[in-house]
This record gives sequence, structure tokens and C-alpha cells, in this order.
Amino acid sequence: MNVIDIINKTKKSYELTDTEIRWIVENYTNGGISDYQMSAWLMAVCINGLTERETFTLTMAMRDSGETLDFSRLGKITADKHSTGGVGDKTSLIIAPVVASCGVAMPKMSGRGLGHTGGTIDKLESISGYRTELPFYEFSETVRKTGFSIISQSGNLCPADKKIYSLRNATGTVDSIPLICASIMSKKLALNADCILLDVKCGSGAFMKTRSDAEKLAVLMEKVGKSAGKKCRAVVTDMDSPLGNNIGNALEVKEAIEILQGKYKGRLYDVCMELTADILELAEKGTLEECRRLAENAVSSGKALEVFRETVRLHGGDCRICDDVSLLPQPRYSYEVRAVHDMKILGINSEEIGMTSLILGAGRLKKDDTIDISAGIVMNCTAGDCISVDDTIMTLYSSTVSDFSEASFRAVNALKFCSI
Repeated sequence: MNVIDIINKTKKSYELTDTEIRWIVENYTNGGISDYQMSAWLMAVCINGLTERETFTLTMAMRDSGETLDFSRLGKITADKHSTGGVGDKTSLIIAPVVASCGVAMPKMSGRGLGHTGGTIDKLESISGYRTELPFYEFSETVRKTGFSIISQSGNLCPADKKIYSLRNATGTVDSIPLICASIMSKKLALNADCILLDVKCGSGAFMKTRSDAEKLAVLMEKVGKSAGKKCRAVVTDMDSPLGNNIGNALEVKEAIEILQGKYKGRLYDVCMELTADILELAEKGTLEECRRLAENAVSSGKALEVFRETVRLHGGDCRICDDVSLLPQPRYSYEVRAVHDMKILGINSEEIGMTSLILGAGRLKKDDTIDISAGIVMNCTAGDCISVDDTIMTLYSSTVSDFSEASFRAVNALKFCSI
């Protein structure tokens, strides 16, 4: 068996055997196959695709390249949730404590933000003292005590995915549905939860721009999860406009806490309740309608907020933020973007809003970039709103940018509106 034969087979759309797929993953991970050879195979996959069987085998080979976790000693059903990313997506911060307060454990590993999309780990690190890196025993013990814990991805899980993803990012082979599926699902299966909910974002602020592509990815990931013996469901949700009002790390933690406090409802709350209901139904906590009521009661009763508070404390974070969100990092500078005439907001380009927050310092272009955790945007309008002249459309925040001319120009261009 050699890599040239495997490259040529995929290049000619011939189906690889399970042995060939496992061989190329194993040998690339341990250094037996060069970057340029693996790049050639990934490009062939990107152009010609893989069959469902090949995708499943690739996923399992990547999962098996490192450790898998075992939460069976918890004595509870475990659930995991993955979002394909977007602008203002702080759903994990809300869903995890709600799920936990309903009796389903949620051990979760998350990533950092890159480009215009945010990362859950960056958001959590805006909480003073919060540790996102924990040894497995402490991670597991936190889940046992409170029902959930979110930490950064371990280097011992799916080393094949880490190495292959870096190569895909550098060779223009990211936008392949089979490769996206294998990357996501290998990590989900390595975490080894009983139930997996996959939230595939679709729209201007998401990686999958069209509903057709989002549905293809959702169907494929759900099939892979079920083939691996997991209760798995994939749903497609909208990311044409930012999710919630706040974009930026500390600002998003603030909004998540205010949702858990029961202060606000709206699109973000509804999406979180729907996704939570999906998870609870997979965990056999009742019908979808019953599970939605369980989720809503967890918020209205304050149970979910208390679970969040205790988890933050166990991670070393300042849990006083659950009562006083002003203890979160505060920006040094702000700028109000105001309407220059009466207008109706027809739409908001989510990706452009995300890029505006990046200009303000809330995001990173490279993985090792330093971010401003206080930076971001608070939206004062949504699509369909009518705005009067001089009303504040949005407020821009930063501790590293004091000249808002570039950011405000881009923010205005993110809006689609008409005069009224």
C-alpha cells in the first residue's frame, strides 16, 4: 500500500477501502506521509468528494488517532452539542446549564474563535479567573457536581484532526462537506456522549451560506453519528443576522447571563429553548413539547442560573458576575452609530457585523493573535425595525481601538435599509 495509489484512486473517483483510509490517516498523523502528499489527497477529496461509507471510515479513523473519554461513571445520560459557528452565537453558555438543571449531564469541549466567528472558550475566558484547561479528573468531577463543564479542546483527542485541519486551512481544502463532517464528528465521537445535537448554521454569518449545503452537511453528520451508535440529531438554524443583540466575548457572556436571569426573551432565547428541547428529547426526558416546558422552567425558576454560577466557581471564575454583570471586563472606548435619516432595516449582513467586531479587536485573523475580550457591538435594531433620525442603531466598543471611523463605516455597510 502506498500514498500515490490512494491519491490516484480518489483523483479518479474510485472508492477507497476501509484499510486504505485508516492507513493514510495513521501514517499522516505519525509523520510517515508528507504534507504535500496529504495535501494532494485532500484536494482530490475536495474536488471529487467521498461516499458516505468513506466519510464514516475517515471519521472513525480520526477519532481513533487519540484518546476517547468515558463518562459512564457519572450515572447519568450525557449529551453534547456542536454549532458550526456564527456571529453572536453564545448558545452553549445558555443551553449547557439549562440541560444540566434538567438532569442530563453535558461535558463539552469547545474551541476559540477565528475570523468573523466567535469561540466559546474566548467568551468564558472573559470571566475573571475562569480556567478553560482542566485535567480530565477535574473536568469529570465538575460535571458530576453541577451537570456541565466546558473546557478547551485537549491535544490528546483527535490529533489526526488537528494536523489535517491545519493543512486544510493552508491549502484551500476547508470547504468540503465530507472533510467538515469528519472533522466535527471525530471530535464529538471522541468525547463519547450518549446523545449528540448538531446545530448547523446557515446564512451570511455562517460557514454554510446556502440552505442546500447546510442540509447536506446536517444529513451526513447525523448519519455518521447514528452509524457510530449514538443518538444523534442535526438541525439547521439561521445565521443571516447576528444571534442576539451582543457580539463580542464579554458582551456575549453578559447577554447569556441576562437570558439565564430571565430578563430577556426573543430570538436568542427561542433558539436556545428549541435546541435544549431537542437534546432533552434525545435523552428521553419526554416529548418535544414537554422538553420545551422543562427548559423554560429551568430558566424561569432560576435553576439554570444557579448551575451556571456553581460551574463558574468550580472553574475558578468570579461567580459574582451572575448577580452583577458589570464585573465583566469593561471597554475603554465606545461609539454610537446613529441613523442619519428615518429608515426601515430590511436586513443585517451577519458576516459584515462579525468583521466589524474583528476590526474592534474582538476576533483574530491568526490563531495566535491576541484579542480584546471587552470589544464588540451591541445591536439596537433587528430586521424589520423602523428607525428614526438620530436613533442609535448600534454601539461599538473597544479597549484597543479609539478611532472608530473604519469600524463604523463597515457597520453601516452591513445594513440593508430603505428610507421612510
